[in-house]
Amino acid sequence: MKSTKRRRVAVMLDVYWEKVNTYEGTQEYAAQAGWDCTIDPFAARTMQMCRGAKPYDGIIGRAKSDVIYDPGRLSVPVVNLRLNLPSNTFPSVFPDFEAIGVMGARHLIGRGCRQLGFLGSSAEAATRLMLKGFRSELKTSGLSCSVRRFKMHNLGREQNWRALTSGLSEWVDTWSTPIGIFSILDLGCHYLIHICRSKGLHVPRDVSLIGVGDNRVVCESASPSITSINPGYVQLGYQAAALLDRLMDGAAPPDQPILVPPAGLIQRESTDSYAVDDPVVARALRFISEHGHEPITVDDIARAAVMTRRSLERRFQKIMQRTIGQELLYMRLERSKRRLAETDEPLKQVAADSGFNSRRSFDRAFISNEGVSPSQYRKERRAEN
Repeated sequence: MKSTKRRRVAVMLDVYWEKVNTYEGTQEYAAQAGWDCTIDPFAARTMQMCRGAKPYDGIIGRAKSDVIYDPGRLSVPVVNLRLNLPSNTFPSVFPDFEAIGVMGARHLIGRGCRQLGFLGSSAEAATRLMLKGFRSELKTSGLSCSVRRFKMHNLGREQNWRALTSGLSEWVDTWSTPIGIFSILDLGCHYLIHICRSKGLHVPRDVSLIGVGDNRVVCESASPSITSINPGYVQLGYQAAALLDRLMDGAAPPDQPILVPPAGLIQRESTDSYAVDDPVVARALRFISEHGHEPITVDDIARAAVMTRRSLERRFQKIMQRTIGQELLYMRLERSKRRLAETDEPLKQVAADSGFNSRRSFDRAFISNEGVSPSQYRKERRAEN
């Protein structure tokens, strides 16, 4: 029988950890469960130093290296969110970093990029996992990428910041454009925009950029604004709290870390262009991008590309590895996702403004491709923000 005692839970957050959206997810679960939650960056130490009654019944957070080898000393369940631990001592919940890498690669390939680059951290396990997913998706299309790793932490120190920006500048000089770049942080894209501009490169025409984190301040203050993948940190926090609740009830810990899929990709201006060498396909893509929200057909696209429908379909399929209809549907869904996330328009209006001929066809296509209904997607996106 579940205890009726009001549980006391500590959430270990340090001031340098930018993924604080996770806390929102833990608080959502805590409110439902009736917990008393405290932010204590040193909760493990607090527990170890306590001589009397334990101040917490459970801990969620980025487990510190000073407690990873002897979690029994804490005498309460711990759910870890820190990927870079040297051991799997604690039950853990992580973003699915491989899936994030796959999502980024698919988006850049879908924009027509055939030259690709990956910007990661030299010391992050997450980098290795995202690169693994990124490369696996490229391999299916017969592509490869340029990989650069830099120290992307402690950028408040002038020495580190200058080393990063000078290294990025040297990397940009090696590119063949047009190129698509995936950065494990939105901030990496922000720096690259300024470096590209100083070298006469246009974003997104010459360089398409996609980051990770969906930090809206960074992404929307940049010019152009930055396309980014939302890793799903709110859901991560919720899942971590749910796991802690089960552990506090005496459940056995899972054999493997729980992986939370990314919440979605938010397309902005940094990937709004197409990097296709074929001028006919480029015309078709540009027409789809500019008019995809209108009730256009494949015949309309063929006329805009100045080619017969049959010839364009063959050429498009060869270069883009998908049909014109699939591209048109993709663009409409991306537009609808932005409107769902950023406006309060009725779903019928979102469907019409995104190029769907009915609310029913919109719902059917959205559920088939996204796995959730448009209304559920909107709800989840609002929760993330």
